[in-house]
Amino acid sequence: MNPSPAQTDLLATYRRAEAEAAHKFGLIKVVANKGPKAIQAAVETAAKAAKRRDAYAKKLLTLGVELKD
Repeated sequence: MNPSPAQTDLLATYRRAEAEAAHKFGLIKVVANKGPKAIQAAVETAAKAAKRRDAYAKKLLTLGVELKD
């Protein structure tokens, strides 16, 4: 069964969001020595990226696309 173009586009968007979230969580370690404000900003940014990733995952699930971790 071939996925629809909408599923393919959404899956690609999810993959980009997943990579962005991983990158943002990695930045937390980089700014660890820059102080608490930098850490807090990095944590908030990473949380937003993870929220976007999870939203795309939920949309894919409603379309019947199962994501494997």
